[in-house]
Amino acid sequence: MLTRLSIRNIVLIEALDLDFARGLGVLTGETGAGKSILLDALGLILGDRAETALVRAGEAKASVTASFEFATLPTLIVNALDEADIDLEPGEPLLIRRQVKADGGSKAFVNDQPTSVALLRELAPALVELHGQHDDRGLVNPRGHRELLDRYAGIDLGLLGRRWASWAKAEAQLSEAQRAQEQAKLDQDLLIAHLAELTTLEPQAGEEARLAATRADMQKGEKLSGDLEELRHIWEGSDAPLASLRVAARKLDRIAEEHPLLKEALASLDRAVIEASEAEDKLQDAALALVHDPQALDAAETRLFELRALARKHRCEVDALPDVMRDMRSKLDAIEGGDAQLDALEAAAKEARAAYLTAAEKAQTARIKAAKQLDKAVAAELAPLKLDAARFLTAIGKLPEEKWGAHGMDSAEFLIATNPGADFAPLAKIASGGELSRFILALKVALAEKGGAATIIFDEIDRGVGGAVASAIGDRLSRLASAEGQLLAVTHSPQVAARGGQHYLIAKASSGTVTKTSVVLLDDTGRQEEIARMLSGAEVTPEARAQADRLLEGV
Repeated sequence: MLTRLSIRNIVLIEALDLDFARGLGVLTGETGAGKSILLDALGLILGDRAETALVRAGEAKASVTASFEFATLPTLIVNALDEADIDLEPGEPLLIRRQVKADGGSKAFVNDQPTSVALLRELAPALVELHGQHDDRGLVNPRGHRELLDRYAGIDLGLLGRRWASWAKAEAQLSEAQRAQEQAKLDQDLLIAHLAELTTLEPQAGEEARLAATRADMQKGEKLSGDLEELRHIWEGSDAPLASLRVAARKLDRIAEEHPLLKEALASLDRAVIEASEAEDKLQDAALALVHDPQALDAAETRLFELRALARKHRCEVDALPDVMRDMRSKLDAIEGGDAQLDALEAAAKEARAAYLTAAEKAQTARIKAAKQLDKAVAAELAPLKLDAARFLTAIGKLPEEKWGAHGMDSAEFLIATNPGADFAPLAKIASGGELSRFILALKVALAEKGGAATIIFDEIDRGVGGAVASAIGDRLSRLASAEGQLLAVTHSPQVAARGGQHYLIAKASSGTVTKTSVVLLDDTGRQEEIARMLSGAEVTPEARAQADRLLEGV
């Protein structure tokens, strides 16, 4: 609940610190005293737009600080603070501060940590629920009606949400498989043609490098063919160097024993023969490697060009062509086995849909039952609020399938008919300002103890009514405050003001050209005087004070 509100330099408020308690708090004062300023200041805390016109004249900036305390932190607040990486220890108050500069711009802080205004808007539904004469949020907005009904019915949407997520996942997998299968079938003929082309060529890993080396050797052989032929004649002729060395070695071998130097000469000659033999072998190997075969060269070049052309076609390296072939075969296999896979995915999606429908229909049954109970509870509140001719209806409708979700397949909207025989219509379109506020009060009383914001504010809910109706409004506000914990009411009705556990007087005073708004927490004497003023007008009479006493004693 809201425990403290501190305002600095907001319009006519120079400095104001207000403490709030549980139960019903009422705010009264003359028309134009500045009650709307308090609501505008609180709106900054809830993430409303920061208007520079809110900054008090002559000041550089304005600020509002609010403190909220909770017995148990609402899940919405816990999740939002965790997402924003802001710590809040159990039992620690939640402090929200907003600064507005006169030259434009604003800053927001949560527990003294800078944050975005978006976070304040995210926290707002769990902090304050505001209902006024022109309220277009809260209970008036049909977008929140289904959630309120679910809360009233005690429906746990956890299982339904999980069933929805499972169905959505199954449908997504099925759709993706169907798209892939359709595309694969469109590509099937092309895949077969490409695979046939690759199979005919049958590329091998590392083949490009081998063909390139062979081609290079053949091209070198063509260039060196004349030199190699000349060398062949030198080594193969009758007077070939190696043959002459061998003849000399045989002759020297016969006389080598005659002298040590001859032995040494023979050893040297033997080494020369060995080296020459090795040279002859290498020349022969080189001749074979560099052989110039025009047909073989043409064949190597043709295959190399074909492989490279296919690689360009498939946008890959030549060595990756075998992988491309395997991938194509896998795609063709998938096409052939795709129908079986689709059947399995379709069965899974059908099963998930059936499970979701079971949970959604259970929620629908609970909503229909709760709607009847809520209609009856609201109807019981209408007559005392001078709305005895009005009727209230919680309309449950089935949404088209494309709008189903984790919330189920139902729509829910609160409708009213203010006159006998009139058609039901949305609250905001039928009810006048005073009627709308009373409808909201009746609905809030019916929904009491079903959760909601920590603090509820009604702005002039009693406008245009008095007497017994005002007393009925005060009674229901008091009951609602007891159930919800904290309720603040801006009121002009003495019957409502008398119900307050805390009474704040909003006053405006001028000194020269300076006008200020102040707020005072009244004691018992002050309450009597203010309620008497509300009863009598400008001049407080003894009769008004006596009537005020009777109102206060009757609470």
